[in-house]
Amino acid sequence: MSTLQLVLAQINSLVGDVPGNTAQVIEVTRRAHREQGAELVLFPELTLCGYPPEDLLLRPSMQKRIDSALTQLCTAELPCAVLIGYPRMVAGKVFNMAGLIVDGELVAEYAKQKLPNYQVFDEMRYFVPGDRPCVVDIKGIPTAITICEDIWRPEPAAQAAALGAKLMLNINASPFHRGKAQERLELLANQARAANMPIIYVNWFGGQDELVFDGGSFAVDAQGKLCARAPEFVEHLLPVSVEQRGDRVTVAAGHVTPALEDLASVYQALVLGVRDYVNKNGFNGVVIGLSGGIDSGLTLAIAVDALGRERVEAVMMPFRYTSDLSKDDAADQAQRLGIHYRVISIEPIFDAFMGALAEEFAGSERDTTEENLQARSRGVLLMAISNKKGAMVLTTGNKSELAVGYATLYGDMVGGYSALKDVPKTLVFELARYRNSIGEVIPETVITRPPSAELAPDQVDSDSLPDYGELDRILNLYIDRDNSAADIVAAGFDRDTVERVVRLVDRNEYKRRQAAIGVRISERGFGRDRRYPITNGWKAGD
Repeated sequence: MSTLQLVLAQINSLVGDVPGNTAQVIEVTRRAHREQGAELVLFPELTLCGYPPEDLLLRPSMQKRIDSALTQLCTAELPCAVLIGYPRMVAGKVFNMAGLIVDGELVAEYAKQKLPNYQVFDEMRYFVPGDRPCVVDIKGIPTAITICEDIWRPEPAAQAAALGAKLMLNINASPFHRGKAQERLELLANQARAANMPIIYVNWFGGQDELVFDGGSFAVDAQGKLCARAPEFVEHLLPVSVEQRGDRVTVAAGHVTPALEDLASVYQALVLGVRDYVNKNGFNGVVIGLSGGIDSGLTLAIAVDALGRERVEAVMMPFRYTSDLSKDDAADQAQRLGIHYRVISIEPIFDAFMGALAEEFAGSERDTTEENLQARSRGVLLMAISNKKGAMVLTTGNKSELAVGYATLYGDMVGGYSALKDVPKTLVFELARYRNSIGEVIPETVITRPPSAELAPDQVDSDSLPDYGELDRILNLYIDRDNSAADIVAAGFDRDTVERVVRLVDRNEYKRRQAAIGVRISERGFGRDRRYPITNGWKAGD
């Protein structure tokens, strides 16, 4: 019997920082060998340039930097072998590549065959698909090398099995969405059984703009049984022992970290997305407009969990319509979390704007203009604090509001990043309850009171919108599932309500195009997933 000691390096790279990523690979490889006896360390897809590199791949100097990185890895006198992902230009064509480095030599390269070009993926814009499998001998084990999407299709595994592979290594940059961890596990279990070989799966961890990569690297045996799994949403080195007896290759039982429950995984994704966006972009911290409502309350909790209380500032900006309960709840939550908190009234700012506009508005009735002006007064204050202190404004709107345009451009939409952009309102309530189950940081009245923008006397969201439970079900069918208005009505929803919601979604694309980016947690977030023209004549009736 022979044994191959693998270590799956679930690391957090920085897109574009090829020298920094290379140095990290060297350091992690040495640590994995020293602490866990690694003979081969697996790194995620496109580790050297980070994922997704997008149009950085079009920069002429990218290949020079990658070539320099590979040279550095080959001359670094690494204590063990490394399998790593990077882009590679060959004869004028760019491939998504995995390279095996052994004893200072690049002994094998594999070009990804299956290029995803759906949802958030756009690989056909940059890469040419490979056209052949790669099976290499590693300590006497015929081992197939594959990359991410290859494992979601049957052909690469079948090719490798036909060439006699007894083990498959699959390097990934697979972004999170709800339920994705279980999807991956079921998929790899099926592929392992079909190809009759164990599959070792390493995934990237970290936040990159709106995408979050949850890690959760794991190994399954030839029967599809889970043998080892890394924790989600953290950097981790996962040891996996592969054993060979004759021509049979097995995976030794290792540590299997339990998968997170749904709400826990979503919450951790939001925290990670905020943390990495703020830190990787070099902001000192964040500033939040704290209204006393549930959206800003949950956003504040996420921000503190992501960055620590010393890097979070909250500002309550009351107006004549702001209730005492809102003021008290905001102050209560700020005190519970121990953050820097202040109150700045927008009353004099609003009055100054109205005075300047008095002649322009003469003879007109009050309408949503005055409501929007309140929101924009708050936006001006937040951006001024941001500029002065180098703290990014973390906007607080949710997916339901953004879908139907229940948000003010240059007002409550102002900000550099949105924690809740892909979180429907009903899920906001669930996440608030979840966070309080860990430690009660959001006052109970924030969760139980009717949602209100408080831009007019006695205003509640239900004055302008359907009940959020009904609204979110309609939005899910129309946005996430691409159902027509007629299909949604046929599913049992009121026709007038459906047609109204659909109209609101369609006509507010211009707002969403100007919204801050935010964490993606679904398969159809606003941003990379959904790209509709602003100007169009499409009718969504059927």
